[in-house]
Amino acid sequence: MAESGGQNEDRRGAAAVAAGAGTSGGAPDSAATTGGPGEAGAGANAGALTAPAAAAEAPAGADPLTDAVTAPPAPPAGTAAPAARPRWRDDPRFTAAIVASALLMQNLDSSVIATALPAMARDLGSEPLHLSAAITSYLVALTVFVPVSGWVADRYGAKRVFLWAIGVFVASSVACGLATGLFSLVAARVVQGMGGAMMVPVARLLLLRRVSREEIVRATTWLTMPALLGPIMGPPLGGFLTDAVSWRWVFWINLPIGLVGLLLAWTFITSPEQARPPRLDVPGIVLTGVSLALLMFGFETLGRGLVPSPWPLLALLVGVVSGVLAVWHCLRTRHPAIDLSLMRIPAFAVTITAGTLFRCGAGAIPFLVPLAIQLGFGASASVSGSITLASALGAFAMKPLVGPTLRRLGYRGTLLWNTVLQSGLVLLLALLTTAWPLWAVFIVLLLNGTSRSLHFTSLNSLAYSEVPQERLSAATSLYSTAQQLSMALGVVLGSSVLSVSVALHSREEPILGDFSAAFVVVALVLLVSLPLCLRLPSNAGQAVSGHRGGRARTA
Repeated sequence: MAESGGQNEDRRGAAAVAAGAGTSGGAPDSAATTGGPGEAGAGANAGALTAPAAAAEAPAGADPLTDAVTAPPAPPAGTAAPAARPRWRDDPRFTAAIVASALLMQNLDSSVIATALPAMARDLGSEPLHLSAAITSYLVALTVFVPVSGWVADRYGAKRVFLWAIGVFVASSVACGLATGLFSLVAARVVQGMGGAMMVPVARLLLLRRVSREEIVRATTWLTMPALLGPIMGPPLGGFLTDAVSWRWVFWINLPIGLVGLLLAWTFITSPEQARPPRLDVPGIVLTGVSLALLMFGFETLGRGLVPSPWPLLALLVGVVSGVLAVWHCLRTRHPAIDLSLMRIPAFAVTITAGTLFRCGAGAIPFLVPLAIQLGFGASASVSGSITLASALGAFAMKPLVGPTLRRLGYRGTLLWNTVLQSGLVLLLALLTTAWPLWAVFIVLLLNGTSRSLHFTSLNSLAYSEVPQERLSAATSLYSTAQQLSMALGVVLGSSVLSVSVALHSREEPILGDFSAAFVVVALVLLVSLPLCLRLPSNAGQAVSGHRGGRARTA
């Protein structure tokens, strides 16, 4: 499912990554990120990282992952020794289990909502395709506010921001469950996206700044394996709650998870040291946010009758103008909100360009598949959730195999072959008919989730492999923005193709033929990313993957 991104930070900033999520998003990138679980959300990480100072000074033979927090120096003679810190406090593995609650909530939230869309539409008096606004509004809020998350964490403290973000996310989840119409639901989702924009990047920051470059993939696995419980639990849980109780409980389920995560983070995670950040680029943040928000609003509403006809076109026009001004401003500013000069780094540039196209295509799948099963096959929400569970199971099973695959094929080979594989699997979905047994759909989705997980984790761990340490914070902002934007575009892509197909055939609701058209377009978008992957050097990310000229590095 989608994967959503991961993040790391040195003393000056954060480096985001997704393990997918999303599959985005990540991804889900997360297992997702989107209207589907993302690994775009669940992601992987930073490149030019060094172990924390404490680990760097550890005696020879110490494991920087388990001994990252060393004992303090002996006190002067005649003074009492300080109280021993609990062994599990700030231990990377224990920290991963705690901060993964943030990814669990986000991925659970993303995976359950797509399953509940038809029931939500009936209850709120709206069309199922119009309810895609509940997904894209959340993703747009993530996209707009993620660029400032690193600066806010540096300025006010990563732990403090993380705790507040969990509180905002939980409170807005309650508000989503109380919504009485599309407008109130979208408004609550926007606030929820603001909390998610601060919660997940800072959660990854709290863990990943404690590990060295060589341990990036392993640390990503620590973080995303617990978080993938969200995409695994989400579809069947969302279907069960929708059929047995109410769709409102797909949001209220975040309440106990958030409260437990809040208590554990408050008790067992210490605030990391950080330098004071440079002044925030307010004009850049405003121009970028306005551009992204208006462009997404225009794409989401164009030709769909949600708002009067002039407004979508006006939003697109103003969004383009704001985007041009944002680029012009960022190229002239010393510490811009979005540092576009990072695109000169080959590996990072490929993860932005090819990764954005791949996530855009992959981000449509978690939105399209539950609707296809319910509207095309006439299945219940519970059956739909049980079938779409396959993508999360595939993503979960793939995680331990990512490292060996990268050592064997390298980043270039992995991304090239997996793009072809993912496109072929999506084309298989385009062949869906009511004659297909649901177990066959399950198998295709299982393979799809495996492929997406591999791609998202590869992109997220490659992104920072060549970024200088002093530019990690800037790289985090740019990568996270591109990651969330592409997942939102994926939902818009899927819903727009469906709407066009339905309109062309004068239907009130989509049938499987309309979904087939959408899957074909998605496969083509995935294939467009292939030439961009070819630009990646064969030795890209060797320090992270362990790949050496087609042969795996031996231990």
